[in-house]
Amino acid sequence: MSLRFRLNLLITLLSLAFILVVGTILVNDTRVSIRERVEAASRVTVQLLDTVIVSSAINPEMGPTHIVLQRFLTSLGYVRSSHIELYDYLGHELYHSPDSTFKNEVYPPEWFIKLVEPKVEVVERKIRYGTLVVASSAAGSIREAWSGFSQLMWVGLTFFLSLNIMVYLLLSHSLRPVNRILAAINRIEQGDLTTRLPTLALPEFDRIGHSLNRMAESLNAERQLEENRQLTHLIQKHIEDERGSLARELHDELGQYVTAIKTFAVGIANKAKANSASAGMIEIASSAQIIVSAANQIYDGMHNIVRQLRPGSLDNLGLAETLKDLVNSHQVQNPAIKIQLYLSENLQSGDLKCLGETISINLYRIVQESINNALKYAQATVIDVRLIKTSEGELQLSIKDNGVGMDIETVDQTRHFGLLGMRERVQALHGSFNIETALNQGTAIYINVPSGVSNQ
Repeated sequence: MSLRFRLNLLITLLSLAFILVVGTILVNDTRVSIRERVEAASRVTVQLLDTVIVSSAINPEMGPTHIVLQRFLTSLGYVRSSHIELYDYLGHELYHSPDSTFKNEVYPPEWFIKLVEPKVEVVERKIRYGTLVVASSAAGSIREAWSGFSQLMWVGLTFFLSLNIMVYLLLSHSLRPVNRILAAINRIEQGDLTTRLPTLALPEFDRIGHSLNRMAESLNAERQLEENRQLTHLIQKHIEDERGSLARELHDELGQYVTAIKTFAVGIANKAKANSASAGMIEIASSAQIIVSAANQIYDGMHNIVRQLRPGSLDNLGLAETLKDLVNSHQVQNPAIKIQLYLSENLQSGDLKCLGETISINLYRIVQESINNALKYAQATVIDVRLIKTSEGELQLSIKDNGVGMDIETVDQTRHFGLLGMRERVQALHGSFNIETALNQGTAIYINVPSGVSNQ
């Protein structure tokens, strides 16, 4: 059932209800008016005839009362709203008043007569040598009332039809934008987020159109944001793959060469020491030892680079051990700073191994970037890292420091790729990223990863 049909039906029902109420009031007023009119006419008629009867009795020379009344009624003719009959003492009818000729062309329906017709009142007078009967008659008044009532009915019917036609046309014109709005909604539902509605004439529909346009713009922006997130996620995945590949290449290729150089240098040093009779051999042994020391430094540096590129423990031991190794490594390099790591018991028991490579590497990179930023810029003495898995499966990561903090309102995060990168990683996991910081009050980063993602 369409909105136009419902509104038209509502107007029709209200119009009918109004007409019925008005009709009921008119019928009731008509019934009261006819009754009072007939009663008043009957009283006047009876009083008039009583006067004639009394006059006839006082003046016997006028003749018998029934003859006097007969002559009077014959000369009187029709009396409105009254039906008069005169009988002699034997019951023979002497006079019968004529019927009303008022609006004889009008024929009220039976239902109307039953609604407005008053109760018939009969007055009987016993006179000398006869009987006078006066009965109320509302036929003429009913025909008069029906004439006016029928005219009002036709006027009401004309108004009713005209109103419904006008309302139908008005609703058809006013609700025409609804089809455009529904068509736009269908196109948006099918994925066409470029759909826009023009300015509409009615202010209500125009507001709906503006809201729909803003919704389409928001959905389009959300789609583009989701596409950007997916692209960022894909780029980060490729970067991690390249880092892993580069780490393996460095470990396998460069590591072999460094090991070979170290082996050759050790061999040279050992031979030179065995033949250390001359100064030249001592110098060769010393140079070889320098090469061994340099090779060890290259190997240690390469090992640090490999660990930065792709920590091997992440694939072999899981995220928990990798985070512990990361914290221990930074703690050894920065003994003046207290770095604390807390993992919830369900993570300590090995649940982190079930998180998957994507979540593990992203959480590791976030912690790694946060600790690096705190060590470089925060001038902190305490760094606290906490990773908790709730009973609902949600991951909660927080990194706090007691450093100098920063005014987040003045920081252009688009130029600080550390914060931007962490935010992008969290958004790619459909999580939330919040940072709380202020000058000289430290910095706290809060990250939540929903259970649907963390359990994958």
